[in-house]
Amino acid sequence: MKIAAIQMVSGTALEANLATARRLLRDAAAQGAELACLPEYFCVMGHKDADKIKLREESGKGPVQQFLADTARELGLWIVGGTLPMRAPSEDHVYNSTLVYSPGGECVARYDKIHLFRFDGGNEQYDEARVITRGAQPVRFTVTARDGSAWRVGLSVCYDLRFPELYRAHARAGADLLLVPSAFTFVTGSAHWEVLLRARAVENLSYVLAPAQGGVHENGRRTWGHSMLVDPWARWSHSTRRARAW
Repeated sequence: MKIAAIQMVSGTALEANLATARRLLRDAAAQGAELACLPEYFCVMGHKDADKIKLREESGKGPVQQFLADTARELGLWIVGGTLPMRAPSEDHVYNSTLVYSPGGECVARYDKIHLFRFDGGNEQYDEARVITRGAQPVRFTVTARDGSAWRVGLSVCYDLRFPELYRAHARAGADLLLVPSAFTFVTGSAHWEVLLRARAVENLSYVLAPAQGGVHENGRRTWGHSMLVDPWARWSHSTRRARAW
């Protein structure tokens, strides 16, 4: 099965981000990809945490979900929608959710990010728990490739990468492919991105695909990029293209 990582430098405007994502997904489909994964926060990188609350969507409706469904159907492509803000029980929080769409445009899986990022580097500080409610359950789905083979896919997001027990749960359930849509900071990415992805691949004997945000964003945040595919022997390739299919 041919799979693609989409790398973006998402800004603060939803429509502009969706237009970029559509163009890159079309590029991935043109390269023959059957499954394409967008990065974390592909739809928005706001100026402040509360911007996520303004864009939150109800399950089954909203412009981002409609975009993912329509694009999957248009391109005949499995699309893993990075993450988008979904309504949480608290009005001042959201879930950071990955939604998966089949080539027919149906939403077939949803994963709410379990491990929430906190970092204090002096001038650079993050605490996702201020506006994000953590998820509780690992989620997997199955893709039937064009050649008839079935791939079991385990979902995760960014900071989850530092918690190997989540990936062991996926491996025990038979996962062949682990997805890690991310927005690693430049500081943490330069130190740990490659080694963590290779570790998750070799310890679970699974392929790992990690599409990333990469660049300097409108809000001033700098992300690491270096979207990667790692095989079960920890051999890896990273992308210099915004849409790269393997």
